[in-house]
Amino acid sequence: MLLTLTTTHRPATDLGHLLVKHPDRAHSFDVPVGTAHVFYPEAGERRCTAALLLDVDPLRLAGARGKGRGRQQAPTPDSFTLGRYVNDRPYAASSLLSSALSKVYRSALRGESRERPELARTPIPLEVRVPVLRCRGGADVAVRMFGPLGWAVTAAPIPLDERHPEWGDSRYVDLTLTGTLRVADALNHLYVLLPVLDDAKHYWVAPDEVDKLLRAGEGWLADHPERDVITRRYLAHRRALAGLALARLAERRPTDEPAADEATMDEATVDGATTVDGATGEGGQVTARRASLAARRREAVLGALVQAGASRVLDLGCGGGALLAALVGDRRFTEIVGTDVSTHALTLAARRLRLERLPERQRDRIRLWQSALTYRDDRLRGYDAAVLMEVVEHVDPPRLPALEDAVLGHARPATVVVTTPNVEYNVRYEGLPAGRFRHADHRFEWTRAEFAAWVDRVSTTYGYTAAIGGVGDDDPDVGAPTQLVVLTRKENP
Repeated sequence: MLLTLTTTHRPATDLGHLLVKHPDRAHSFDVPVGTAHVFYPEAGERRCTAALLLDVDPLRLAGARGKGRGRQQAPTPDSFTLGRYVNDRPYAASSLLSSALSKVYRSALRGESRERPELARTPIPLEVRVPVLRCRGGADVAVRMFGPLGWAVTAAPIPLDERHPEWGDSRYVDLTLTGTLRVADALNHLYVLLPVLDDAKHYWVAPDEVDKLLRAGEGWLADHPERDVITRRYLAHRRALAGLALARLAERRPTDEPAADEATMDEATVDGATTVDGATGEGGQVTARRASLAARRREAVLGALVQAGASRVLDLGCGGGALLAALVGDRRFTEIVGTDVSTHALTLAARRLRLERLPERQRDRIRLWQSALTYRDDRLRGYDAAVLMEVVEHVDPPRLPALEDAVLGHARPATVVVTTPNVEYNVRYEGLPAGRFRHADHRFEWTRAEFAAWVDRVSTTYGYTAAIGGVGDDDPDVGAPTQLVVLTRKENP
């Protein structure tokens, strides 16, 4: 099985320093199921490619599997006796390749490079190719896994037999990823997601696999729209381990992101019978894919801020910084303040924004303040706009007037954008029991009429005009999943 990593960074041969493998030599490593080789098919100033080739010995593979057969969690396609020797494992990328990658590129996975420490912390242009990857669920699943991480994904299905196209596609894809990322991030994505796509671990999954998953998923897994699926598949569907991992990930999740995630409820699941919403074009390139509800919310909020002409913006109840990251990426926003009552959430936001790594000019645009929204805070006065994105429903109803006074009465930004769930839409979520809110911490969820009544009251009380809309697919019976209002301060209230 083969994996190649290519860069066009100048000089491209710096890839050898990042991987700690010299381009002029071939490197070999003994692994439990065979031998892993690293070599460079090309190594020039403009382009450099490192190849990881895992040569699997079927006899050693059978022996390695045999040691744990009494504890094997579930039967696999090659669990019958002959299948231990005759299978696709020497040829198709799987958890075996992920395991070899962790041994061969150990320093690179940690982001360490003695010779190029600055470069190790810098995103560079990368292309990853896995020519044969077993992908349960088809090519679209690869896009759902790698796409949210900043990769452009081409997953070309491999036909069962090119001479017989009528037989259709096999369960394998030819995967190509392109993007500008740190090498460490790229390798950690592969380490986690290769066995997730294969959905069949080929060694005993012990409790320490939870630590490995969280370590490799640091900075991206907690906010991934397919977090639950990734966790279950990586941990071989062992419920106790998956539950432990998800609980620990919940501690790292932004406080405005629900556990039974609103960000993924509007999407088809890759493990269920529903199909993903996308179209596969020539060569397996996905040409259209619906964004998650969380992403569409952020886009709607950003659009409202741009339309209002805001440049100095408050993200009130910023949680782990999902919206802050989007604001930082738009130069129209010259001053960005995130507030949250939770210091842990602010730490997560700082980590997500990589504040310590940002250039000084970028870092000077951002402030993170601890502040409770039910108390007046003079620091929040004088801003062009404030955002309350999925925040008000976390406040006890008796405390809402205090929030209204602190934001609309005291801080009085020119524009206030508020989003909140539409409880009527909850009936469209198959996994949400009747009468349950979308998140355990929600104190309430409004109907469209209740939201409109609240908007009418606060806009009249505090001198704002209001424009109500929705985010997400608008259902003719129950409306959109998210309610949104843009409040604009009157010049002479």
